[in-house]
Amino acid sequence: MSFSLAKQSVLGLTRPVLKYSVPSAPVAIARTFATEAPAKKTKTFQIYRWNPDQPAEKPKLQSYEVDMNNCGPMVLDALIKIKNEIDPTLTFRRSCREGICGSCAMNIGGSNTLACICKIEVDSKPTKIYPLPHTYVIKDLVPDLTEFYAQYKSIEPFLKQKTPEPERENLQTIEDRKKLDGLYECILCACCSTSCPSYWWNSDQYLGPAVLMQAYRWMIDSRDQFGPERRQALQNPFSLYRCHTIMNCAKTCPKGLNPGLAIAQIKKEMALE
Repeated sequence: MSFSLAKQSVLGLTRPVLKYSVPSAPVAIARTFATEAPAKKTKTFQIYRWNPDQPAEKPKLQSYEVDMNNCGPMVLDALIKIKNEIDPTLTFRRSCREGICGSCAMNIGGSNTLACICKIEVDSKPTKIYPLPHTYVIKDLVPDLTEFYAQYKSIEPFLKQKTPEPERENLQTIEDRKKLDGLYECILCACCSTSCPSYWWNSDQYLGPAVLMQAYRWMIDSRDQFGPERRQALQNPFSLYRCHTIMNCAKTCPKGLNPGLAIAQIKKEMALE
């Protein structure tokens, strides 16, 4: 595009006028849409692999190269891309992609978290991904959580009442409802329990941070009438008292909850009864 100045007379006055000429259409279009291809940004993911159909083969870390220009920002995006485009045999759990269901819990870069809300570190270091630690592995990144859910079932996670059920709503005050904040948000992803050393060594008897926090959630619910019985069920050396307040649970919780505080509150109430 070129410009030139000219003079124009209007009512006897002379003023400069800017004139320009437009190049031919093909040249203009070519200049408008000509862009350079972005430089390829590759990221290495080293993923734990084990196939139960091949028990003679030992578990291993398998490396995958992913172009970050064509991948979403979260680790789950990379896992889905690897499974869809590179290796369809890769196995992992996922569902909501919003940090709500807890399905994609795994150990990423040494910390237990959810793959769907864990951002990829775009650097030269490979990202190592393992299943949740100290669990039996079903395949690749899929841990066996059978015992975890059996422990959750054992605390009877539902309202229990001794009086007849109300005809309509089971009401509670705003103050009583606020007591549940920081407890009901738990999505049972097992990140906290599988990061707890006490749970590693005594998982057959110690209930673990996640389940104990859920137990406390029902103990302090103003609508539940079995608080003393719930606490009595924990009166043994292992179910509750294996907690040594290491606080790995609070550090690793992807929802920002504090299971250690809930466990301390249970101990306090049991001591005062």
